[in-house]
Amino acid sequence: MQDTAARIDAASFITLHYRLSGPGGADIVNTFSDKPATLSMGTQELAPALQQRLIGMAEGESAVFDVPPGEAYGERQGEMQQWVARSLLRTLGDPLEEYGIGDVVQFPTPNGQSSYAGVVRAAETSRVLFDFNHPLAGQAVQFEVKIIGVL
Repeated sequence: MQDTAARIDAASFITLHYRLSGPGGADIVNTFSDKPATLSMGTQELAPALQQRLIGMAEGESAVFDVPPGEAYGERQGEMQQWVARSLLRTLGDPLEEYGIGDVVQFPTPNGQSSYAGVVRAAETSRVLFDFNHPLAGQAVQFEVKIIGVL
């Protein structure tokens, strides 16, 4: 009997349920109790290391992957923490905004077409320290999947 189930390749469009959990086991994303996700491989809708684990999986297949620290979202990089002058924050954003430790702040990209986030790590009178590392950088994650469809 020949296996005719469609298999995922680098250009596939897939429908799946997935759960991504962090080092403590808490769910970061979990579609199993809701609608499945659809994504196009290679478009960075999932981290490349997570997408790579899907290559070769077939419709109906399930798996759980333990992804080592730093592999899914890179290692933490000290240069990704930067001090930003409050005067610049007032000019570019809400001049009355207060920044507290743990706040997530969106910044526009230079071309204005997108944005990126930074987490407040420290705040001083004249400046605020933002961490632009991915929140899961340097951490192990678990990636559980059930493949529903492959095109």
